[in-house]
Amino acid sequence: MKLIVTLLMMCYLGTLAFGIFLTDLFRIPAPFLFCFPLVFLFREEGAVKFLYARELILLGLALFFYYVIGLSEVNSFAANSLCILICAFYFNYFVGNSERRFQVSVWMFFCLLLISSVVMVLNHFYGEMDTLRELIMGDRVLQSPAGIALSQFAYGYQLAALVPFVFICTCTFKTPLLVKGMALGVCLLFIFLGMQRSVLVGFVGATFLFLVLYYRFKAVLAIFLMVLLCGLLYNYVLKDNLDSYNNILVKNTHSDAAYDRSNLAEENLRIYADYPYGLIFYGKNWSDVIYRDYVFSSGITSHNAYLIFFTYLGPFLGLGLLAAIYYRVGRACIYVFHQLRDRKNAMMVCLCFAFLAVSVNALSHNPWLISADGPTVFLFFSILHLYHRQKENHV
Repeated sequence: MKLIVTLLMMCYLGTLAFGIFLTDLFRIPAPFLFCFPLVFLFREEGAVKFLYARELILLGLALFFYYVIGLSEVNSFAANSLCILICAFYFNYFVGNSERRFQVSVWMFFCLLLISSVVMVLNHFYGEMDTLRELIMGDRVLQSPAGIALSQFAYGYQLAALVPFVFICTCTFKTPLLVKGMALGVCLLFIFLGMQRSVLVGFVGATFLFLVLYYRFKAVLAIFLMVLLCGLLYNYVLKDNLDSYNNILVKNTHSDAAYDRSNLAEENLRIYADYPYGLIFYGKNWSDVIYRDYVFSSGITSHNAYLIFFTYLGPFLGLGLLAAIYYRVGRACIYVFHQLRDRKNAMMVCLCFAFLAVSVNALSHNPWLISADGPTVFLFFSILHLYHRQKENHV
């Protein structure tokens, strides 16, 4: 029985981590197929009260206004709503009050992301890894090298969640300095070959904030050691021994039109200024307002998830929904910032800073929470779940 539950957990969390929904093999939505038995057959005893009604209502409203009214994409609305709903059910009814199930879920999820990053590294040197990626995803991969994802951008969200979690875990769980150094080296290797500059920004921002809050005055020494290790790793390992073409530095140096986003946000703000209450209040969509704009003439967006959301919903509805959706997660993060050194908060710290990193990553890409991005959705509900359990234990 335990083997069946473990396999179902691995399959469900795999569909969430890698963004698998419908494939030629699974004609029923894969997250529903694997999570249904967990929720209804292996439900945690005592898991009766539903904890996430408020979040689901707010997310449902955001999804409806954005996808149905704004984009007229009913299928995307249904698919994203289903993925978010299933994840909420997974934590509420399957994980429930079980500490063991929660811990196994978190570690299993990040092990899957780690496997994806190992696949990414191998994909730099072995083209045959594309066959494995297609086999797992059940679809044709669009970009290489990458991990278990159809595109490099989709893989970027996996990496954005993984690297801060791995490094910060070694600090909060008080591992030896050698282990911290090895974890940092692995994270830098993944970032170097992952070619996602937004991941680097998110990782640097999240780890810098963590080090300052956690080590305080000692953070200066910690940051110096990190910078020193980065320099040594690049000069003696990465520069001459790994892929010399597909890496984050070459991508930044040889940035072409496909990657040049320096003026996308500025141009998006000009469009926003023309429709300050939000496109949905003017009966417009993206194609209606960009047809004379040379920057967006190909149909691309500003690649800023929040800016596009505000462009459609405006400052009042957009900011109001965003603040309401993130309210409890924000409270959890503020609580963690004040209790960083408490050992019982070690897991919460890792989850919150990983969530911060994926949220920063969304500033340069389209997917985010309401796009049912797997790592973001998992981190969102895992933080809410753990925070609720900790509050109950303090009562």
